[in-house]
Amino acid sequence: MFLHITEATYLDDYRIKLVFNDGLTGVADLRNGLWGEMFEPLLDRNNFSRIRLDPELGTVCWPNGADLAPEFLYTLIQSNSEPSLK
Repeated sequence: MFLHITEATYLDDYRIKLVFNDGLTGVADLRNGLWGEMFEPLLDRNNFSRIRLDPELGTVCWPNGADLAPEFLYTLIQSNSEPSLK
């Protein structure tokens, strides 16, 4: 199965809530990952908040052409998840 994002919602600061096609849901905090020519404009929260879901690419993107691989975002969410104590 190819991994892609089915829902993306801007929350606040540099955080976005994501839902993946395998059911994983979580919050990605991108505050420390916005460097380089394509991503530095997104340090302006007004620009960052203009995030949208590109259904053709299956990931998030911004009007300046920046996008992130869904696999990167998936790993980021998994690494920030705490194990359940059920």
